[in-house]
Amino acid sequence: MATLYTHKDRNVRLTWIYLIGFLVFVIAVGWIFSQALGNSTILYIAVFFALLMNLISYWYSDKIVLAISGAKEVSRDNAREIYNLVENLCITAGLPIPKIYIIPDPAPNAFATGRDPEHAVVALTTGIVEKLEKRELEGVIAHELSHIGNKDILLGTVVTVLVGFVALLSDFFLSWTWFGGGRRSNREGGGQLQVVMMVIALVLAILAPIAATLMQLAISRKREFLADADGALLTRFPGGLASALEKISADSGVLRRANKATAHMYIVNPLRGKSAKGFAKMFMTHPPAQERIKRLRDMSV
Repeated sequence: MATLYTHKDRNVRLTWIYLIGFLVFVIAVGWIFSQALGNSTILYIAVFFALLMNLISYWYSDKIVLAISGAKEVSRDNAREIYNLVENLCITAGLPIPKIYIIPDPAPNAFATGRDPEHAVVALTTGIVEKLEKRELEGVIAHELSHIGNKDILLGTVVTVLVGFVALLSDFFLSWTWFGGGRRSNREGGGQLQVVMMVIALVLAILAPIAATLMQLAISRKREFLADADGALLTRFPGGLASALEKISADSGVLRRANKATAHMYIVNPLRGKSAKGFAKMFMTHPPAQERIKRLRDMSV
C-alpha cells in the first residue's frame, strides 16, 4: 500500500527525470541553432542574457509578487493564531519561521515565495483564513512550507532560466534568419547538410518554446503533488489538506489581483475555469484538484 513516504519519493524521482530531460532538450536545441547558423557565439550570448534576466528575477521576485498581490505583512501581535500555526509547523519541519503576509481578498488561496528557507514568505488571503477550519488551514500552511523546504522556488527559477533561454534563442534565430543572417553559400561549407540543419532549426525555433513551456508546467504539477504529500506528512493528517482543497476549488470567488505571471504560485490556480480534460491538461499550471484530493484521501500514515 502506498504511504506518504512512497508518494514523496516517487514525485522526487519524476521531477528529476523531467528536469534532466529538460536540460538535455535545451542543450540539443542550442546546438542545432548554432550549427545551422555556423556560429557558436550566438549560443553563449543567448545563455548570458537569459541567465542575467533570471538572476535579477530570482533576487527580487518575492518583492515583485507581494506587490502585485497587494499582500501586507503581519506579526504575532496582530495575527496570533496564524503565526502560532506557522511557528508550530516550522518547528516540526525544522525550518526557520518565514515572514507571514495577508492578502485582503475574500477568495480563498495561498502561496509561498522567497529564494530560500531563510528568505521565505507565506501569503494567505483573508478568505482562506476566514473560510477554513483550523485543521484545513494547517494543511494549507504545511503545503506551502513544504514548497519552501523542498526548495521548489529554486527549482522553479532554474526551470524559468531554461524556458527563457529557449524562447530567447528561438526569437534570435528567427530574427537572424529573417534578415538573411542564416544564408550561407556552398563555398562557406554549407551544402545539403547545412540546408537540412537549417530546416530542422526553423521547425525547432517555432515549436521549442511551446515544448519548453509544456515541460515547465509538467514540473510545476509534479511539485504540487510533492508538496501535497510532504504537507500531509508534516501534519500527519492528509484529510485536512484534502478538505481544504475541496473548499478552495469549490469556491466561486475570483482572486482580484491574480494574473498569468503569478497563477502557478498559488495552492489552487486562481484563474481556474472549467475542469480541463485530455490534451488541455498539459497546459494546466496545477494538477486537477480532484486528482490531488483523491491522492490525499488514499494516503495512509
